[in-house]
Amino acid sequence: MNKQLAEALSNAFGPSGHEEDVVEIIKRHTTANVEVDHLKNVYINYEESELPTVMLDAHSDEVGFMVQDICDNGLLRIVPLGGWILHTIPAHRVIIKTRDGQYVKGTTTSRPPHFMSAKQREQALEMDDIFVDIGATSKHEVENVFHITLGDPIAPEVYMEEIEATGLLMGKAFDNRIGCYCVLEMIKALAKETVDVQVVGAIAAQEEVGTRGAKVSVNKVKPNLAIIFEGSPADDVYSDITHPQGKLHSGPQIRYMDSGMISNPSLIEKAKEVATKYDIPFQCTVRKAGSTNGAAIHIADTGVPCLVLGIPTRYAHTHYGYISSSDVDHTIALAIEFIKELNAEVIASL
Repeated sequence: MNKQLAEALSNAFGPSGHEEDVVEIIKRHTTANVEVDHLKNVYINYEESELPTVMLDAHSDEVGFMVQDICDNGLLRIVPLGGWILHTIPAHRVIIKTRDGQYVKGTTTSRPPHFMSAKQREQALEMDDIFVDIGATSKHEVENVFHITLGDPIAPEVYMEEIEATGLLMGKAFDNRIGCYCVLEMIKALAKETVDVQVVGAIAAQEEVGTRGAKVSVNKVKPNLAIIFEGSPADDVYSDITHPQGKLHSGPQIRYMDSGMISNPSLIEKAKEVATKYDIPFQCTVRKAGSTNGAAIHIADTGVPCLVLGIPTRYAHTHYGYISSSDVDHTIALAIEFIKELNAEVIASL
């Protein structure tokens, strides 16, 4: 695994609608042709071909926040970008990106217990209770010293670490920078192979706020088949099912369904056959909630067969996540062998 690339992607600032730093990293780490559209979707190796097109999808954005208001006391009122569980937000470090491209550090805050009544301590936290403190004491300082304005984006301040003893990586935004990593490594690996399909990387913006980027990218690429790489929630530590379906070190998740898509059964069986043939570990999952860009891609045009490969990610949509480097490697290995077995006839049969 290319740990330096994974680290650069994980550490990059890029909440929904503000993915430009991630786009620049992607452009620096591929020798293939790259196009970027007005939504900041990135297309890699996009060109006309007589061969069927296989779209490799991931999304570049992470969950974050936006400055909604600047209070007279210097605190920032914020709104979420993407799905957060509110009690995980306070007491963490964040970064605000200003309009002039500067990065300002801050801390998410909520009312201290010293100033809470007994009733307030029993009440559930609400988004209006959470602020960001950047070390200012007035609105004037926020605007004129730190140059922060309404609409500035905010992301967690976390830097990836490797836990060498267990083969895990800890960091932020594995949902879905690890998917971006897979797409980049796939494009590089397949450049050395002869395959019977045209492979196009399509890294979409704004997935966390409603698969918005994918609704555009699928119309440009017009794929015959898509593989969606996602940092999917691991269920090996907190789960209400008897047997975990997203366990670290157990290989990629092949997803049967989620709240936005029921997977093509023939495609699922083909992926399982390939994994078994090449002795690649995998796990199957049926999700009751959550979704991926597959929700938008599979209903495009006359329908697109979509294979969702999830890299199990502990504590997705929080500041700190854990993934297994071997799961990443096995996800890429499965996708490569899967693509090598595709051709027009196979895709038409799905």
